[in-house]
Amino acid sequence: MASMKRVRVALAPRAVRQLRRVRAVYLVGMMLSVLGLVLQLGREGGGRQLEIAAVLVVAFTVLLGLAVVQLWRHQRTVHCGTAKRLTPSG
Repeated sequence: MASMKRVRVALAPRAVRQLRRVRAVYLVGMMLSVLGLVLQLGREGGGRQLEIAAVLVVAFTVLLGLAVVQLWRHQRTVHCGTAKRLTPSG
């Protein structure tokens, strides 16, 4: 059986910058959704608004988690030529 070697996927520098920016957006969205959830919990019979706030908290948490994992997987300790490796050499 062939050994399964884990290969790191190279992200373009632009993608890394975008992930760093969007990470803050997801964090703010998650915090606002948590605030909405807490405010709805204080009301009697939150109903549908409570469910929507809970879904938004979960969605933003998952998106933030995915962005953090992608950035963590792309960590680099020294400068690398990611953009050069992504372009086909002919």
